[in-house]
Amino acid sequence: MTPRADDDPAAAHARTLLRTATRYSGLRCAALCLVSMAATGAGLLLPAALGRALDLLLAQAPATRWVLYCAGLVLLLALLDAAQTVLTGTVDARSAAWLRRRLTGHVLDVGPQAADRFGSGDLVARLVGNAAEAGTAPAARAALLAALAGPVGGVVALGLIDWWLAAVFLAGAPVLTFLLRAVARDTTESATRYQRAQGRIAAALAEAVEGVRTVRAAGTENRETARVLRPLAELSRAGHRMWRVQGRAAAQAVAVAPLLHLGVVAVAGVLLTRDRLSVGDVLAASRYAVLATGVGVLVGRLAGLARARAAARRLGEIETEPAPAYGVRRLPDGPGRLELRGVTARRGGRAVLDGVDLVVPGGTTLAVVGRSGTGKSLLAALAGRLADPDAGEVLLDGVPLRDLAHDDLRRAVGYAFARPALLGGTIEQAIGLGLPSPSPGRIREAARTALADDFVRRLPDGYDTPVADAPRSGGESQRLGLARAFAHGGRLLVLDDALSSLDTVTERRITDALLGDGPGATRLLVAHRTATAACADAVAWLDGGRVRAVGRHEELWRSTEYRAVFGEADGTACAGAGAGAEA
Repeated sequence: MTPRADDDPAAAHARTLLRTATRYSGLRCAALCLVSMAATGAGLLLPAALGRALDLLLAQAPATRWVLYCAGLVLLLALLDAAQTVLTGTVDARSAAWLRRRLTGHVLDVGPQAADRFGSGDLVARLVGNAAEAGTAPAARAALLAALAGPVGGVVALGLIDWWLAAVFLAGAPVLTFLLRAVARDTTESATRYQRAQGRIAAALAEAVEGVRTVRAAGTENRETARVLRPLAELSRAGHRMWRVQGRAAAQAVAVAPLLHLGVVAVAGVLLTRDRLSVGDVLAASRYAVLATGVGVLVGRLAGLARARAAARRLGEIETEPAPAYGVRRLPDGPGRLELRGVTARRGGRAVLDGVDLVVPGGTTLAVVGRSGTGKSLLAALAGRLADPDAGEVLLDGVPLRDLAHDDLRRAVGYAFARPALLGGTIEQAIGLGLPSPSPGRIREAARTALADDFVRRLPDGYDTPVADAPRSGGESQRLGLARAFAHGGRLLVLDDALSSLDTVTERRITDALLGDGPGATRLLVAHRTATAACADAVAWLDGGRVRAVGRHEELWRSTEYRAVFGEADGTACAGAGAGAEA
């Protein structure tokens, strides 16, 4: 669908999402439309059949056939109504599932920027609640034609009985049209506000759940509860407005529809006295007037469609966050030389990294150090294209990362983080995440390199223990994350503070493995301890968003300002001493 010029991007994406979701269940939507139209057609035939049967009975003529027609139409309506219910539920479920898959994939493609922009709680609310509401749009659209056909067919049937009946009804039709337009407009506005308030509550709740230990320790449960529920007043106002809109529409319909119905019946009565209509015609006209004034069904359909469109717009906002595009180039043979040329990266309107030039020769280990907020983790993310710079470029073995094919890039770069997310059903699956065909031998070798094999074997089912059932400390979680990075292999290994929860002895042993026969030709380590920096081939000292110096740790240690980064008086030796408890 081509976006209209006056549309904002979110609205254009929302229309595209709804169109594609409708196409995804196209056959079922077509069947629903046909069933709904058949039900409307049967409903339009029934008053005529009832009127004919009544006339024959009053005339004491044989009416069995028409009575059977009426019974058959009633049975057909019941069957069509059941089919319509089943098809509506099926289309709603399929559409919601498709939207969730599409948006979940997009969020994962975008990466951390999506959570930074919307917040994890709000994202979950959109992917769960809003996707379910937006998923009702295809079925609502499919049934909308039948909802419109009922009133239109009723007016046509009135005209076929006598044109005066249709003229009386059409005199009040503009009022009904105005009513429907107002309902759609006001419902969309109030539904948007309601869904936004829901998203804010979800975002605040996710933050509170993530920091539940901090909340308990500070004794601020009541304050956090109030913060989470602060948007509740706005939610209530939006919800009440939504019900007021629909209630007002229903009240107006109740006021207008009976007047039109009475007008049609009155005119039919006059025509009956003039022998222009039969008693059966009056009965049919009365029923057709009810169908023609049946704006209640139409109001409900339009209100539901308005809520679905408002929800789809919130999904469209997610799609306005662009996913990174990948190239088609393949990596040449090489040792894993990493180069940053004039890299600038902004976050929150601030240049966290500003014109960074840095070269990590293939097969070497570079430790990145600096005070908090100097951009160490952002540089680590740029090194493997978990984020893109706002200016400059990052190259691996001479190829810009933007030009690399997705699979080539992900095979070449392995990552370990300070707080690894252990995904997968079992410990073995968590370590082998991302490997096309992980072998048990490779998994266990990586675990031994990360010093994780011993505690994994002590688990109830060893490597087959479900991740959720594996009690572990922060240091043990980090070792599993390191094992996953080691199993991944590749020519570049990025450790973003991945040793921070380890005791000094374990950190030294893993560092020795990294610098000895560990996997990965080139290593980029975000370091906070002097022992880690001292073991690296070189250290890049970040300060104020720039690389202040690159050199050996013992050379940089002569600077008082460099020593202040670590806050230690002695830290030129590579070997760690002593053992502390893991976090």
